[in-house]
Amino acid sequence: MLKMFRKGNQKGFTLIELLIVVAIIGILAAIAIPQFASYRQKAFNSAAQSDLKNAKTDLEGLYADNFFYPDE
Repeated sequence: MLKMFRKGNQKGFTLIELLIVVAIIGILAAIAIPQFASYRQKAFNSAAQSDLKNAKTDLEGLYADNFFYPDE
């Protein structure tokens, strides 16, 4: 159908075809960006929880060796 707008043996894309592709990419980006932000926040929270567990393990190890917890 879009070939009827082309003259002779010209190669390339019409403006309509390019606009459709840009619109599709925009729609996909609008869907993907909020999902990516959500995954990023979940990863940050998981890393923070892991760091807290490691700190707890270190403090318990210090207590097991010296029988006191550090003041600061």
